[in-house]
Amino acid sequence: MSGVGPSSDNLLPSLSKAATVNKEAILKMPNKIPVGILGATGMVGQRFVQLLEHHPWFEVAWLAASERSSGLPYAEASRWKLNTPIPERIAKMRVSDAAPDGAPKIIFAALDAGIAKELEPQFADAGHAVITNSSAFRMQADVPLVIPEVNGDHLKLIDKQPTRKRNGGFIATNPNCSAIGLVMALAPLHRAFGVDAVFVATMQAVSGAGYPGVASLDILGNVIPFIPKEEEKLEDETRKLLGVLENGAVKDATFKISAQCNRVAVEDGHTESVSIKLKKSAKAEEILEQWRSFRARPQEISLPTAPEQPVIYDCSVDRPQPRLDVNRGRGMSATVGRLRPCGLLDWKFSVLSHNTIRGAAGAALLNAELLKHDGYLD
Repeated sequence: MSGVGPSSDNLLPSLSKAATVNKEAILKMPNKIPVGILGATGMVGQRFVQLLEHHPWFEVAWLAASERSSGLPYAEASRWKLNTPIPERIAKMRVSDAAPDGAPKIIFAALDAGIAKELEPQFADAGHAVITNSSAFRMQADVPLVIPEVNGDHLKLIDKQPTRKRNGGFIATNPNCSAIGLVMALAPLHRAFGVDAVFVATMQAVSGAGYPGVASLDILGNVIPFIPKEEEKLEDETRKLLGVLENGAVKDATFKISAQCNRVAVEDGHTESVSIKLKKSAKAEEILEQWRSFRARPQEISLPTAPEQPVIYDCSVDRPQPRLDVNRGRGMSATVGRLRPCGLLDWKFSVLSHNTIRGAAGAALLNAELLKHDGYLD
């Protein structure tokens, strides 16, 4: 998922301008860790601002965006699209150049992949912890692709990165917005029974395309059965996420997976219709129990952004629905419903997740909390 959206101008910085931490902001946060947001004016950047407003550990001290936004107050530089006001302190904060000089050690990145490929290594090379929503490095062998409830142990890949050894800098990623809901539903079943094959068709919200995203005349009353590179990301990332860490490398899961991805006229929330074949036969109640009982380290150690129940099963005949269910678990839970036998494979069901919270900014924030807990941000 793109954090900036197709309308973004070039984020590559003019290095003649210094990017500096807002010193006044840091003075007001003696008990919190200063963080920066790279790509702060886009849809995912706005979600970072929203989610970090009252965070108990982190506080925004630096915002960066495109060169045309540099020096402007954030309220003027961003076209705010969320349903809560811009925090007053953030609204007045000046936007910096997207350059490492003077930025906080911890950076949340919400960039288009092409721009991220250029900028994120610059920050890691300068000793920053880059916790990114971009797809640019998700499949790189020494970069962890992580859902904390599923494969938090993959964060150990950070120790393989040359910048980590040299100056402490690193890159850690969260998954594609459609992969994350699918994997949260699959993970407990894969552990209990083994997954042999997956077919998934997605119905993805327009907020996943950033702002301005898809033109209204293209999407209203319509379904667009193509999202560039989305099917490949969904298939490849799912296998990496459900893989195992062996001898310092991820061994991808080997099940077959086929994805079809569609853009639909829904504001927030990716809905997925899933069919699975299991290696070990399971009854419906056994599958439901795996979802209901699914907990992991984020819940055990009470990370601030972790939902109490990562996967919620709704037994209604017509749920989940984006309008009704997308904000469950403060947008961090995946809602599953309609479990029933599949005439082609074994079982089929629907899963819904919030694409800009659990599928983007919230996912990165939860990764940062686990990184902090495990000593990577000290």
